[in-house]
Amino acid sequence: MNNNKKIFLNGYQFLINKDLTLKQILDYFNYKNTLFVIEYNNLICDRTEFSNIKINSNDKIEVITIVGGG
Repeated sequence: MNNNKKIFLNGYQFLINKDLTLKQILDYFNYKNTLFVIEYNNLICDRTEFSNIKINSNDKIEVITIVGGG
């Protein structure tokens, strides 16, 4: 039985084969910096909810980084 889930992170397709949360995905890809915003399936996510959001097949995750400048 195939348990792979197809997800999209910043426009790139990935296959995952276990149940993960949004926080686990971000940790895996080393997004430890606090200067980013997450858009999950076209909605901005509250950082306090990252551990509660279960990743499903065809989910779209966009990491929007904040850059300072003048």
